[in-house]
Amino acid sequence: MTIKIGVVGTGIMGKSAVMVWQRYPGVEVTAVCDKNSERAAAVAKELGIPKYYNDHREMLEHGDLDAVHVNTPDWAHRDPVVDSLRAGRHVLVEKPMTTDIQEADEIVKLVAETGKKFQVSFNHRWLSVYHKIHSDIKAGRIGKCLMGYAKKSDPILVPTEWLPWAAHSTSAWFLSSHDIDLVSWWVDSEGDEVYASGAREVLKKRGVDTYDAIQAQVKFKNGFFATFESAWIYSNKSPYMPDSYMEIVGTEGHIFSDRKAEAIEMADKDAYTYPRTLLNYKIFDKWQGALPSCMYSFIDAITDDRETFVTAKDGRRVTAILDAIHRSLASGKPERVP
Repeated sequence: MTIKIGVVGTGIMGKSAVMVWQRYPGVEVTAVCDKNSERAAAVAKELGIPKYYNDHREMLEHGDLDAVHVNTPDWAHRDPVVDSLRAGRHVLVEKPMTTDIQEADEIVKLVAETGKKFQVSFNHRWLSVYHKIHSDIKAGRIGKCLMGYAKKSDPILVPTEWLPWAAHSTSAWFLSSHDIDLVSWWVDSEGDEVYASGAREVLKKRGVDTYDAIQAQVKFKNGFFATFESAWIYSNKSPYMPDSYMEIVGTEGHIFSDRKAEAIEMADKDAYTYPRTLLNYKIFDKWQGALPSCMYSFIDAITDDRETFVTAKDGRRVTAILDAIHRSLASGKPERVP
């Protein structure tokens, strides 16, 4: 059985996705799509994709597809996701599922109505360290979870050079969404109330009108509470991409994970760095890591006819908390999670 996939969005993540899919048996990328038709054409030519489009609806109408992989910017997921589901295609979408709670509710409803396989690419769940934390918490090794802390911070080149759409997003949407998904998964609870603070100074002066840094405390319905911190104005001299750690404190112990170093520290004539290999790294002729594992798991859900491991409801849970975070930033007051 060959699963034919169309990839929407051919930026950094989209192009990487095509390369990963091309090395997986039983998958064929039959089309790519991007509103920037020149970029879509260039990626199709470079990677040998037979068709390219600049409108996902045209791709759905004419493309020979079983599934669609959506890699558009954070705020532009809804249309290709909804249109693909309505066209009878399975959907894998980059995180966050959407940046709008009404869109999230629409997607949850549509997935239930169509019965198509749907997965949000919260690929950190496929990192062995985070899966181990989940298993240990479920086994009761630290007792009842009481408090958590999660931090992710990027150098300023990410919003100023890598992401031309950063002004339409925030560090919380881009970075904390992974952490919110992990913590919600670990403690198995929905968000209840949020209080957030943020700063807008550095990026605004550089013409990118969005938050420099955000810190939010989230209370969950089971009584657990956690702080989620994100920033993307670190110096470009920083060796971290990102600077990241997480901690869960329980009644009988705690778990701490430091993601800054992935077993490698490297110094050369230019810089001191911590090279990253756990998310997506090519070993000989195949891509390995959390991203490929997440993608391949989506294919297994289709061929095995099982539910995906990160569902639309999981995606909605993260969007709901982030929605409350941004309403709290605007109001300066605690906000309920819808």
